[in-house]
Amino acid sequence: MTAGAVTRRWLADLAWLPGQGVCREVLIEADGDHFTTVTPAITEAPADAERLRGLTLPGLANAHSHAFHRALRGTAQADRGTFWTWRERMYQVAARLDPDSYLALARAVYAEMALAGITCVGEFHYVHHQPDGTPYADPNAMGHALIQAAAEAGLRITLLDTCYLSGGLDKTGVLPLAGPQVRFGDGDGWQWAVRAEALGLDHRGLLAPHAMAGAAIHSVRAVPPEYMHPVVAWTARHGAPLHIHMSEQRAENETCRAVYGVSPARLLYDEDVLGPRTTVVHATHVSAADLELLGGSQVFACLCPTTERDLGDGLAPARPLAAAGCTLTLGSDSHAVIDILEEARGVEYAERLGRQSRGHFTAETLLQAATSAGHTSLGWPDAGQIAPGARADLVTVSLGSLRTAGAPDDLALEAAVFAASAADIGAVVIGGRDVVRDGVHLLVPEVPAGLSRAIRAVLD
Repeated sequence: MTAGAVTRRWLADLAWLPGQGVCREVLIEADGDHFTTVTPAITEAPADAERLRGLTLPGLANAHSHAFHRALRGTAQADRGTFWTWRERMYQVAARLDPDSYLALARAVYAEMALAGITCVGEFHYVHHQPDGTPYADPNAMGHALIQAAAEAGLRITLLDTCYLSGGLDKTGVLPLAGPQVRFGDGDGWQWAVRAEALGLDHRGLLAPHAMAGAAIHSVRAVPPEYMHPVVAWTARHGAPLHIHMSEQRAENETCRAVYGVSPARLLYDEDVLGPRTTVVHATHVSAADLELLGGSQVFACLCPTTERDLGDGLAPARPLAAAGCTLTLGSDSHAVIDILEEARGVEYAERLGRQSRGHFTAETLLQAATSAGHTSLGWPDAGQIAPGARADLVTVSLGSLRTAGAPDDLALEAAVFAASAADIGAVVIGGRDVVRDGVHLLVPEVPAGLSRAIRAVLD
């Protein structure tokens, strides 16, 4: 037991345990921020054990987030539009951010995530500099604002500091950064690495007890191949996660082939970007040859079904990705909604729509993507399970709400994945600390009001 650690005990009506499935009357004990013992079928619980009603799950991982995109919810639906018009609206919001406004917005967004049972977020962060591209006095002021926001909302965060150097690709080649994009760029990959190193990660890759350092290459559209190498080298040196948007839109594949002569997956493979610490985000439009490269490289594939359907990206090939050897994870991405349970069932529903048949993923497989796999992809492999030695994260799902009432206990997992929503999350414990109780955030008061203020500040 760590000196000064607090011993806590919970008694769960039902809890999902690794290798055992859903068990009844589970006594869960923790010292500080890690579980010590987990005992199902307890007959006599200690008097100080706190009762957890409904189904108790490990903490959910949101493996792909752009916090500032939350400001677009609803507003980006006006006048229909396309992916590319949505992107222009997103750039307008990005142009309005500064460290103070981003702190306020991200704190509210991360509080919304906690209320949805998310205990760790992978923040794909590229709004680095002032609007004219000049670095702040602290070159990582925006990243530090995100780290502070997560702390104030009670979440763990992996800051996926993103290399973003060009304004896109067309058939003539690489386009320069323009307009709001100029604040994303560091000049080249080596300058990106210098700024990333200045974040000050320790030998474990931590930026703070709740914050892990990671990196991202925005996409093949935004980083020329020669500048991918410094990012890959930085992640290898620190053992850090590496994420990248890949093949979200068919237009991306077409321009990549026109400029580089290969698919995005092949380009990333040739540049040594793919590997067991790499997460490809979306992978919506991939060929059989791409799947072989991705699976053979043992990458994670982060699917974001609510964003992919909101933007009209297409149906992600979840079953082929998994069959090829990719480990699936989940993200809320643009935050069209923040609900990892919805993302989980969205993976199965996309397969059903594409194949016109049911039953491709079990509830347990989908929850593994939402928990242990997601945490591992973000550099927290000791999170995402209710087991001795794991991080003491717990999420309770009501089995008596309008959405879940009537489901038998032996189908509690299926009820949670295919019927419950973020509104059914009652309690959230992160690292042994209560963050949500009875559906109320204990650290950030009046989260909807905070969201409204922060969003108006960047839209008005």
